[in-house]
Amino acid sequence: MHGFKHTTEHKTFAKPDEVREFPNGRAEILAVGGAEVGRLTLQPGWRWSTDVKPLAKTSSCEAPHFQYHVSGKLAIRMDDGTEFIAGAGDITSLPSGHDAWVVGNEPVVVVDWFGASNYAKKM
Repeated sequence: MHGFKHTTEHKTFAKPDEVREFPNGRAEILAVGGAEVGRLTLQPGWRWSTDVKPLAKTSSCEAPHFQYHVSGKLAIRMDDGTEFIAGAGDITSLPSGHDAWVVGNEPVVVVDWFGASNYAKKM
């Protein structure tokens, strides 16, 4: 943290610094604490390989994530074949190289401390 001055900040996702809309979802971004934190809301039917891949133009999601799962169920399949479902109260740390999709008919909400800055950004 050399050169970074930690200052008191108070922000809310009710007034995000940036909103990125994509098919079946949205990312709300806050610039806070010298970093960006994102809240992703993914609707039933959302799948990265269907809805975000055309924006990212990569074979799988290359954004690493460090996420707290607020609600809903999110299936995650890593490129190495590892697969699991994350739900409310879970924390996931995902390196580059994965697909993900909403399971069931409840929207998924995750707060992402890592990877949000480039998520669904139009290049």
